[in-house]
Amino acid sequence: MFIPYKTETYSEKEMLAKSKSFYQLMNKRRTVRDFSDKPVSKEIMENIISTASTAPSGAHKQPWSFCLVGDPEIKRQIRKAAEKEEKENYSSRMSERWLKDLDIFGTNWKKPFLEIAPWHIVVFKRVYEIVNGEKDNNYYVNESVGIATGFLLAAIHNTGLVALTHTPSPMNFLCSVLNRPENERPFLLIPVGYPADNAMVPDIKRKSLEEVIMYYE
Repeated sequence: MFIPYKTETYSEKEMLAKSKSFYQLMNKRRTVRDFSDKPVSKEIMENIISTASTAPSGAHKQPWSFCLVGDPEIKRQIRKAAEKEEKENYSSRMSERWLKDLDIFGTNWKKPFLEIAPWHIVVFKRVYEIVNGEKDNNYYVNESVGIATGFLLAAIHNTGLVALTHTPSPMNFLCSVLNRPENERPFLLIPVGYPADNAMVPDIKRKSLEEVIMYYE
């Protein structure tokens, strides 16, 4: 079954202006590790996740789950488990080159933001579905969940909030802390909130357009 597709149409001038304004908005997005504990309403977070869930997916399977965590005790458990893995990473798992590449960001195994940020969005990929007790395929799961996460980060930034794409590897502890079903695997742990008043970010530059685009006209 198909239905008519309807969308807004714009003049070439309007399209150019909209493309430029959206780029300028997104170019201000930064990963932030200094969060305020200022509350953010659940309705705002639900709208952000709803936006993420509009992403395209293989065979429209929508192979994602978004766990919205605001409970302080669960956040404490997540921090404790994440720091345990991160301490192991920084002390023995990461190569010297990897650690050197991280120097500019001033990161270490301590993750206080995991308790300070008012919300976590824990993104899980659904590697398959369970229908009537049987496994049902999902397709292009990593690609689909990756695209949805991009929508999610854009929606977070659009509201004026900040986020950190945190990947404490391995992340299997998130399955047990959040009691997720066997068909789900953790994809990203994203603290979300307002930036702290004294928030600082590294002075880094993005690649220029000439470095990322190749023309075949």
